[in-house]
Amino acid sequence: MEEAGFPGQHTTTTVTSSTTVQTNIRFDPSYVKTVPGVLKVVQVSCSLLGFICILVSKFGSLAQGTYFNWIAMIAFWFTGILLGLYLFHIVEKFYKIPWLKIEFVFTALWTLLYLIAAILVGTAYYDNAHTAATFFGSVATVAYALDAVLKFTAVRAGGLAQGSRVVSKQTTSVSPPREGY
Repeated sequence: MEEAGFPGQHTTTTVTSSTTVQTNIRFDPSYVKTVPGVLKVVQVSCSLLGFICILVSKFGSLAQGTYFNWIAMIAFWFTGILLGLYLFHIVEKFYKIPWLKIEFVFTALWTLLYLIAAILVGTAYYDNAHTAATFFGSVATVAYALDAVLKFTAVRAGGLAQGSRVVSKQTTSVSPPREGY
């Protein structure tokens, strides 16, 4: 008599994945209503406002202010360009580029750099401009940290930056007909 499940029985698992993207360039203002869109708007706004605060400060040209402005401007331009790419679905057009991985690395790095910058300008001089820049830098730090977590989970799940990927899994068990005793 043969043991149940071995060797007469076998299981086949089939995993299929389909990617659905639209490669036409189009303006979609609804992106800014999504969580990643809101985070990008907050990041761009805080970067610009923090930059302006340090710029108008009488101590802005010192090392802490210069570092903060360097971080803020790179964040402003990189995130602003990404926001534009998402608004016009250019990210979806070039879906083979690992956008989520690129964004994860940038957002994780800028979380750390913004944290350092906000601490430096917060402890450097006690004027209103530095206090405001510290606030905007702290908000940007939190926004970049949240975005990094979202990007990390999306990368782990195998998601796309824009468009959709459907993964289906089908398991089949086949066993031969049993013989009588």
